[in-house]
Amino acid sequence: MATTIRNPLEWGWDQIRHGAEAIETLSQSANRPHEDALTVPHVRQIEIGDFREIFQRAWSDFGAYRTDVFFLVVIYPIIGIVMARMVFGYDMLPLLFPMISGFALIGPFAGLGLYEMSRQRELGVKASWRNAFTVLYSPAIGSIVLLGLILCAVFVMWMATAWALYTAIMGPEQPLNLGAFLYDVLMTEAGWTLIAVGCGTGFLFACLALAISVVSFPLLLDRDVGLGTAIRTSFRAVAMNPVPMAAWGIVVAGALVLGSLPFLAGLIVVMPLLGHATWHLYRKVVRPRL
Repeated sequence: MATTIRNPLEWGWDQIRHGAEAIETLSQSANRPHEDALTVPHVRQIEIGDFREIFQRAWSDFGAYRTDVFFLVVIYPIIGIVMARMVFGYDMLPLLFPMISGFALIGPFAGLGLYEMSRQRELGVKASWRNAFTVLYSPAIGSIVLLGLILCAVFVMWMATAWALYTAIMGPEQPLNLGAFLYDVLMTEAGWTLIAVGCGTGFLFACLALAISVVSFPLLLDRDVGLGTAIRTSFRAVAMNPVPMAAWGIVVAGALVLGSLPFLAGLIVVMPLLGHATWHLYRKVVRPRL
């Protein structure tokens, strides 16, 4: 087969064209103006007591995938340690806690492979970590990527807000070391104000991320719907189940805190449980297709 060497302008134009085609594909996957009442999922009301069944099924999935899941999620504590090292290395101590707590904002995207593993197990597919990567071939991959980018944008906004709050309350001077930072935050009036305002603001960001994504990722994997429909369904799920969803948010936040100890190693167990549980929460909240 003959080969030719293209000039840089021709090569660059091809890359721009391919990029435009990819963006168009993403846009088409997200935009479904003709979805009708038969396509839009029906949301059910649940109770906090349903969490028992949800976590029982999640634990069953975890048992079926135990060895495979350890291989898959060991990357999470490694990423956390790298991020923490970057914070210390670049003298950005005020962002350490916002960065760790902000992991909950992008957690629904990080657990995507775990949802797929639970979905495949429901279909009777033999358990394997390879099931997690079949999501890459999903017809909804464009919408999934866009939704992930939305959550990443929320995370970035949270980090920027946390930094702005710190400088506004504590001043522009950076702490000399970890001990000085902890003293300023825990032992001064300004530090107590920062904790109160920061936690309140973080709660609002967490509510936004929860409303956007609590069932949208599993829905996109399970059904042929657009991104707009998935997000609206997620908002309806929260609106129809405010107390259970608030409890769910508390459970997720508490589990991630526990999973961060010691040195984020607990995430190896916490992440798969939360991921599988999210799939079964979706099954409880969104009525199956008839």
